[in-house]
Amino acid sequence: MGTYLVRSCSPADPVLTGLAGRTAALGAEAGMMVPLEQAALLTLLARTVGARTVVDVGTFTGLSALAFARGLDPGGTVITCDVSDAHLDLAREHWEKAGVADRVDFRLGAAGRTLAALLADPSFPRAGADIVFIDADKMNYPNYLPLAVPLLRPGGLLIADNVLLDGYVLDPDLAGDPLMRASARQVRDFNAALAADDRLDTVMLPIADGLTIARRR
Repeated sequence: MGTYLVRSCSPADPVLTGLAGRTAALGAEAGMMVPLEQAALLTLLARTVGARTVVDVGTFTGLSALAFARGLDPGGTVITCDVSDAHLDLAREHWEKAGVADRVDFRLGAAGRTLAALLADPSFPRAGADIVFIDADKMNYPNYLPLAVPLLRPGGLLIADNVLLDGYVLDPDLAGDPLMRASARQVRDFNAALAADDRLDTVMLPIADGLTIARRR
């Protein structure tokens, strides 16, 4: 199904597909990669809202940052953060190939601390971010919500990945792995909090492993 979805979208950028291939070669951890059909949606959303400031929580090999950077308005910036820089060279290689390296600002450190620092940063755009994308450790999704929403401008988008978590959000007790079980409970709580938040208009889409898009009122 994923291959058919990709074929049914506009042709993917060669640099994006190249990065996806290099990421897939990493093995099991490649499961953290944003799939190509989802990357196309991220670029489209950035273009639709005329994004100038995107906060990308969870860099990994830089694919989501690349997708957003492709959709930025002139002069825009993607602030991307990760607790590890293990794959930063791979990410930067492809940002440079795509000609967007000057639009990407990588921050090393825990996502919660990075988001809190942006909230306190006087140089962060006063109007707020156009998009905040959450695709990091699932155990902390509920902790990211109260930091992410205040960063958004009115009309800005909060996008969260892996909100279905292989279906385990429906019944976390079905997960055999204790970490997956705990993560599913946290993501389930996050999903419920998003749906109940009166600052947001929220829609969950069954794309890839589940993608929620919430617009700040």
